[in-house]
Amino acid sequence: MSRSLERLLVIDVESTCWEGAPPDDQEPEIIEVGVCVLDVRSGERLTRESILVRPERSVVSPFCAQLTTLTPNTLERGVPFARACAILRRKYSAPRRVWASYGDDDRRKFEHQCRTRGLPLPFSASHLDIKSLFALLHGLEREVGLLTALELAGLPAEGTHHRGVDDAWNTAGLLAALLVRWRLALAGDAALLAGESSTGQS
Repeated sequence: MSRSLERLLVIDVESTCWEGAPPDDQEPEIIEVGVCVLDVRSGERLTRESILVRPERSVVSPFCAQLTTLTPNTLERGVPFARACAILRRKYSAPRRVWASYGDDDRRKFEHQCRTRGLPLPFSASHLDIKSLFALLHGLEREVGLLTALELAGLPAEGTHHRGVDDAWNTAGLLAALLVRWRLALAGDAALLAGESSTGQS
């Protein structure tokens, strides 16, 4: 299946978590999928959606609720995980698009939960790790968190950190800025090469 490159899916996942290790009878589960569609050419962020997911094998701890602002009552109106995957496939054409996240954890979480539930991964095999990309393009010695990356890029952090919908939106803005910077650098290199070629022919 060919990949559609004009629009890219930026995903951010929030999961049940605990201050320490999970209780023996529980496991981390995805409770929110933040989605932002990025127009690659214009850099415009086209959609901003929070897909809330009802946990089935864990409960939201007080630590998790404080971190994410997602409470058990909030998640009662969420959908089953299988339904969230179906939304990504049908509404966002996820199997046909390159998708991105800030770091590789979200990809691993999706792969693990799909495997343990016997579900196909809703995304394509083309995943872009923006956390590594940002560090490489900025010549950093190590990867940095999303808020630090936004600050280094001179971009505002909108919404609430550790809410999937807001982190996906901010990550998409960061990726758009990286794409613009890369294109300007390429254009500058092309102009420089053209100038050198013109000088050499004169």
